[in-house]
Amino acid sequence: MLLTVLIALFVSGEAFAQQSRWRIEAEEPATRVLLRGDTLDITSPKGLSLWWDEPMEAPCVIEYRACVVMEGGPCDRLSDLNCFWMADGTKEGGAASHPLRGIDRRRGRFAESYRLRCFYLGYGGNHNTTTRFRHYDGDTLAVADPARRPPILKEYTDSAHLLRPNHWYNVRIQVDADGHTRYILDGEELISYQPPVPLRRGWFAFRTTWSHTRITGFRKK
Repeated sequence: MLLTVLIALFVSGEAFAQQSRWRIEAEEPATRVLLRGDTLDITSPKGLSLWWDEPMEAPCVIEYRACVVMEGGPCDRLSDLNCFWMADGTKEGGAASHPLRGIDRRRGRFAESYRLRCFYLGYGGNHNTTTRFRHYDGDTLAVADPARRPPILKEYTDSAHLLRPNHWYNVRIQVDADGHTRYILDGEELISYQPPVPLRRGWFAFRTTWSHTRITGFRKK
């Protein structure tokens, strides 16, 4: 799939080497990703999953800062500061399968993500009316059949847990050795979940649709 990906080159060699490890899965060819210093500036007219190319292995932590930009641009919509973590395609593709090999198949379409086993947090989804957490089980039939899709395990609808325009959020995602996972936003633990079958290895992706977002300070440890 041909994507218009613009990279601003006024960065140090070390910063560029790190940030160039992002892999783009986009529904719209006009998706734009700019790199300015250690900040990714993402304009996504439709669905986008931006994958970090190195897997997470429990115990591990991912941290970054993210902002939904509202400056009057054509994609400036206050919605969908989302992410997948501990994602793999084992159930569909065998033990060696992982999400980066499925980019051309999924092409940024959200329903295709049900092929993955992963955790998913949609912060300010549905036009900034819900914040929801799910545990995907990799049921490939769920792509076409909504009745087979995983249940919502946690949901917020109050304004305190929805997006604020141009606010820089501090995100921390933690997976313990026993598979227990936490999602912490601006110091508040929104999710604390022990899956029945632990996910101890998988990939991270920032997920959004029809938005203008910025991400900085990404690190995995």
